[in-house]
Amino acid sequence: MSRPVTSATSTAATPRRLWTRARGTVLVIALVLIGGLALATVRSSGSHGALDPRSADPHGSRAVAELLKAHGVTITLVTTLDEATAATGTDATLLVTTPDLLTGDQQSTLRGLITDSAGRTVLIGAGAPSLPTLAPDVSSATSTTVENRDPSCALPAATRAGGVDLGGERYLVDPGTTADSCYPSDGLPTLVRLPGTGTTDTVLLGSPDILHNTRLDQQGNASLALQLLGSRPHLVWYLPSLSDATADASDAGSTGDFLDLIPSGWLWATLQLALAALLAAIWRGRRLGPLVTERLPVALRASEATEGRARLYRRSNARDRAAAVLRTATRTRIAPLLGVPVQDAHSSERLLPALSARLPETTADLRDLLFGPAPADDAALIRLADQLDALEREVRTS
Repeated sequence: MSRPVTSATSTAATPRRLWTRARGTVLVIALVLIGGLALATVRSSGSHGALDPRSADPHGSRAVAELLKAHGVTITLVTTLDEATAATGTDATLLVTTPDLLTGDQQSTLRGLITDSAGRTVLIGAGAPSLPTLAPDVSSATSTTVENRDPSCALPAATRAGGVDLGGERYLVDPGTTADSCYPSDGLPTLVRLPGTGTTDTVLLGSPDILHNTRLDQQGNASLALQLLGSRPHLVWYLPSLSDATADASDAGSTGDFLDLIPSGWLWATLQLALAALLAAIWRGRRLGPLVTERLPVALRASEATEGRARLYRRSNARDRAAAVLRTATRTRIAPLLGVPVQDAHSSERLLPALSARLPETTADLRDLLFGPAPADDAALIRLADQLDALEREVRTS
C-alpha cells in the first residue's frame, strides 16, 4: 500500500514560467521593431548618401553645392550614364563621385565623353579599377591617410587654395606625360590635372574630403572645391548607381562569381565575426553553468526507496549485487571508526588488520564476512545482513 504524498509540485504552465520561456524571443522581436522604426525614421528624414549635393549629413555635399549656386553655377544631379551624357556640354564640368563603381562598358563610354568634351572632368577617388580606361597615363599607388597637405605645384587653383585636406589614392604619372601633380604624400601626388585638347582637362582627386560638409570650412578646402567645380557655368554631378540600366546591360553576358559583387571589407568583416563566434562558443562551451535544482512531482521516503530497490534485486535474483551493496556500505561506515582512510576501506590488506586489532576476541571469519562470495540463497543473504549489522555494532561499542 502506497503512502500519502507529502509534497507535490504542479507542472502546469504559470504566467511566470511562460514569461521566463518567452522573454528572450520577445526581446529580440522588440529590438528588431525598434531598429526598423529607427531606420524608417532616418530614411524618412530626407537624408541622402555621401557626396550627395542634397545631403546635409557630415559626409554629404550640400554646403559646397549651395556655394556653387551662389556663384552662379547651375547644378544638374544625375544618377545614370545616359543622363550624364545628355547633360554634359561644352560649357560644363562633369563630376564623377565614384568612378570605380562603373562597369567596363560604362568606363569606355565615359572615356569617349571625356575625349569629345571641351569641358572639365573631375574624378573622385579613381583607383586601379577605373584608371586604365579613364586616365591611361596614370596608375594608382598605395593609398594614404587624409591630412592637411601643401600644394607643392604650380597649378593656380592649388596655389590660391593653399593647404587642404587630401589623401586617399596616390597617383603615378607616366614619364613624358604633361600633368600638374599637387599635394604629394611621400613624393606621390593626391591631385593630378591632365590637360587635354583646347580647354579640356581631367582632374583626379585622391579623396572626396574637401567636398564633405564637415570639412568644407577647414583650411583651403572650400577654395579648392569652388575652383575645381566652378570653372564652368554648368556642373553635372554624377552619382553612379547600381540601378543604372547601362550597368545591367553591360553585365548581361557576364558569368562572374557572386562573391565578386561583395566588397572586400564585408568579406573580412564576415570572417572576423565567424572567428569571434567560434571563440565565444569555445569560451562558453567550457562552462557547465550553475546547478539547477528541480522540484520533484512527489517526495518519497528513504525507506520506500530502499524497499523498492530490494524488491527489484529480489525479482531479478541479484543476490550478488545486494550482497555487494551491503558489504560496501558496511566497509565504508566502519573504516573511519578503525582509523582507516575511506579511500582504503575496500582494501582487505588495510581494513582487515585494523579490524582484527580492534576485535581480537571475535570468532567470525572477517574476510569471508566483508569480502566473501555471494550468498547462495535468500536465507544466506538475510543471514549475511544480520552478521554485518552485528559486526558494525560491535565495532561501534568496542
